[in-house]
Order: sequence, then C-alpha cells, then structure tokens
Amino acid sequence: MSKDVFKIVSDKKKKLQEEGLKSDFFSLLQVIIVGIFEKLRASWSFRKAKSVGSMVLAKKSPLIEIHGDLIIGDRVKFWSKFEKCKIFVKHNAVLKIDDDCFINGVHISASVKIHIGKNVHIGPYTIIMDNDFHSTSVNSREKTKEEIIIGDNVWIAMRCMIMKGVTIGQGAVVAAGAIVTKDVPPFTVVGGIPAKILKHIEKQY
Repeated sequence: MSKDVFKIVSDKKKKLQEEGLKSDFFSLLQVIIVGIFEKLRASWSFRKAKSVGSMVLAKKSPLIEIHGDLIIGDRVKFWSKFEKCKIFVKHNAVLKIDDDCFINGVHISASVKIHIGKNVHIGPYTIIMDNDFHSTSVNSREKTKEEIIIGDNVWIAMRCMIMKGVTIGQGAVVAAGAIVTKDVPPFTVVGGIPAKILKHIEKQY
C-alpha cells in the first residue's frame, strides 16, 4: 500500500509541476490529506462490493446500488466532478472494473455482466448499459440483455453510449458523443451515431 501512496504523490507532484502550480511540501501534504478523505469515501461508498482493491478513491460521493457482484481492482478512481457517478449492479449481475481505471461522472448499469479492463478512462455523461429493458417489437424474441466487455487501455470520451453486447478492443478510442452498437476492433478510433471506424492507431508497446 505504501508503494501505491508514494506513486500517487509522485504522479501528483509531476502533474503540478507540468501545470506550473506549487509542488512544495505543504502542497503535497494537502494532496495526501485530500487523498485520505477520498479513500475513506470510497471505502464507505463501496462497502457492499464483493471486493475492493487498494487505493480506490472517490471524489464526491457516487450513487451506488449493489444487488449483485461488484469487483473493483487497485487504484481505481471514481470522480463526480461534472456529473455524479452512478453505479447499478442488478440481482445476479456482475460488474468488474480492473486496475488503474479512471471513471468520471459515468452511469454504469449491469444487469448481466460488464467487464472493464485495466487502465480504462471514461469521460463524463457516458452511459454503459448491458440491458435495453425491452425489445423493439412486442412479438420479438431478440435478446434485451447481453454482456459488455471493454479491453485494456481504452479511452471513452464524454457523452458516449455503450450498448448491450458490445466488445471494445484493447487500445481503442471512442470519440465524444458516439453511440457504440457493434464491436470495436483493437487500436481503432470510432465515432458517430452509430459509431464507425474513423482511423487505425499504431500499436505501442
């Protein structure tokens, strides 16, 4: 845990320096104190989760309803700076969020299963739902619930919608305002309504 604290403080110091802000002892002390409150807030907010990793932080209180399994990895941040984070896990559903994710003002509703990989960044006002809650036709037998998988190192910009049954591949970028109704290949940028491939991204290792 001490390594995680050191890394967070070190990263914060670097960020303050890059932005031309104070990064002296007292500024960093303030960061640590704020971080303690964010850790305590997250511990209380996610007390009903199946498991919560180390250094999970919450800036402002998220709206949480847990009736299934919520599994959160290490160093996950839940920010409610622009919009309150809303996390709903229905009965018998699973929501798994892997390490180092940053979730800011996002609405996530799991009725079956949603798996968010490592180092995924999701912008405010985005909605991720694995359930349409009703079919498009009275006589239709189409599935209304299908799991969502979001791969590692994905960036989802603000005001996106990720619909049921979608897999977003590793390293993909979803542009602001996109509605994703079909699978997104790894290392691509998608955008539009419905989302389509805009370009391919060179893999970086």
